[in-house]
Formats: sequence, C-alpha cells, structure tokens
Amino acid sequence: MTDTEFDILDELYFVCSFSDLVTKTRLAPAELERNLRNLLAQDLIRSFWPDPDTELAYEESSFGAIVRDSFFLASKEGLLQHNTR
Repeated sequence: MTDTEFDILDELYFVCSFSDLVTKTRLAPAELERNLRNLLAQDLIRSFWPDPDTELAYEESSFGAIVRDSFFLASKEGLLQHNTR
C-alpha cells in the first residue's frame, strides 16, 4: 500500500463521496481515480453507486464513467491493513 492509498483509506472509515475525497485528500481528480482503482482491485475498498446505500461491484471498463458520482468505503481487509501499517 502506497502512502497515498493509506491517506485515502484514512478518509474511508465512513462512506465518502468522490468530491469529498478530492477535497479531503487534496489529490487531483485523475490521481484520486487512479488510486481508487488500485484500492478496488486489491479489495481494500468498496464502491457505491448511484447512492451511498447501493454497493456496486468494481468493473474496470465502466468505472471511469461513474467514478465522480460514486461513494466509497474501506472494506474489512482495507481497515485491517490500514491499522496494521
């Protein structure tokens, strides 16, 4: 896990929107999207769309179209890795 991914997980103890993550992490949207893709691929976070209550399985091909309207939350594995680092 990179330092940037660690910082993103720091914000995902509760469901958080993409726009809130941009503000809280101060990452450029493209950089945040790239890191979210990495975290999703590692099963360290979960994505929700179109609302914070509807979990959506990560699909690399469609993620770019919905990422900025999505919500995110650390997975159990993500929390474990975040807390043991």
